[in-house]
Amino acid sequence: MPSAPGTSSLARRDFRLLFGGSTVSAIGDQFTLVALPWLVLKLTGSPAALGLVLATMALPRAAFMLIGGAVVDRLSPRRVLLAARAVNALLVSLLAALVLGGAIHMGLVYALALGIGLATAFAYPAASAILPQLVAPPQLRAANALFMAMRQLSMLVGPALAGLLISVGAHGGNRGMADATGLGLAFAVDALSFAFSLASLALIRIHGDRHPCVPGGGVLANVGAGIRAAWADLPLRAFVMYAAVVSVFVGGPIQVGLPVLADTRLDLGAASLGILMTANGGGMLVGSLLSGLAAKLVRNRLGPMVLGIDGLAGLALAALAFDHSTLGGAVLLATTGLLGGIAQVTVVSWIQHRVAPEMMGRTMSLLMFTFMGLGPLSAAVAGSLLKLIPLPALFAGAGLALTTVALGCMVSPALRSIGTPLRAPAEG
Repeated sequence: MPSAPGTSSLARRDFRLLFGGSTVSAIGDQFTLVALPWLVLKLTGSPAALGLVLATMALPRAAFMLIGGAVVDRLSPRRVLLAARAVNALLVSLLAALVLGGAIHMGLVYALALGIGLATAFAYPAASAILPQLVAPPQLRAANALFMAMRQLSMLVGPALAGLLISVGAHGGNRGMADATGLGLAFAVDALSFAFSLASLALIRIHGDRHPCVPGGGVLANVGAGIRAAWADLPLRAFVMYAAVVSVFVGGPIQVGLPVLADTRLDLGAASLGILMTANGGGMLVGSLLSGLAAKLVRNRLGPMVLGIDGLAGLALAALAFDHSTLGGAVLLATTGLLGGIAQVTVVSWIQHRVAPEMMGRTMSLLMFTFMGLGPLSAAVAGSLLKLIPLPALFAGAGLALTTVALGCMVSPALRSIGTPLRAPAEG
């Protein structure tokens, strides 16, 4: 059962296990997030190849994310998360062995990226749905802020350590790839972090383990019911559609652009990429800690706050077009992280309060689909665009597009009403 409203979430054994395992896993994930794009660039030297790898991960994630949410609602989110992370641990371990053994090539990179994307389609909605089963509703905002702070702290620590490890391990390697040893060790660190997370998940017990609430009909019917429920909730529908537009037009260019910026315009190579990602994580850490204060200030006017934040973040991203130093890029990424951290905690907490528990997996999968399923698909297009336009134009276009969309949506009554506490009705 969730903890009592007056009790700290950290007083709960199961919450501490989830938080501890997730912390180690999140730090490990940052090693792969830095190492994978660097590996592709060192194997191919092609931004288009990097975009294609990101799209290869995104396709199964996008195709199965909604199904993953339905599976979570039919089964225990803990069991689904345990299985998905076990698959990821196996795939990342294999990637580490191949890189260290000098046997890696792009065909294997694409195959492993495909498998990782499929596993994360189930992991993301499961991880989002498990928290409301561990804490009482009044504690959700604080618990989400704690998890967001942890994730951003991992982004503060992990990328810098990963960049340092890759740079220190730059000795010899496969196909003249100077960073092969460091890259292999970075993937190995992520594999070890998955093992720690699996051990903690195995010890957790939640209400859904003993009393699963299986909705009627098949999995696809459950997916349809979840989409209909979200569509019937006008503010929720408006936010999901807005997030999808932002992910498509902004997420991809940033995913491809940052590694290329570090490789071609900055002075520290992989370490510069790590510093940029660390700065973004540090900004989001501070933003998550400020989210409670921001929620009190705006009360139920969450919509205008989110749109205003995105408008400012777009201008910061556009300024990357003029960046030629690691320090300057770090300042801009820290600014966007600060703004994003404030918005994310408040939005996720609002949705968890608003949605019925039996719909949580499907609703969160729909939200994750917009943030993590669609964005990388545009990375393939962004990589191809870099053959036609310079990198500054990519950053300027992405940032100004975000600002334009955000300011244009200020006139939408549905988006401006985001923050109201209505609980959506459940469907089958």
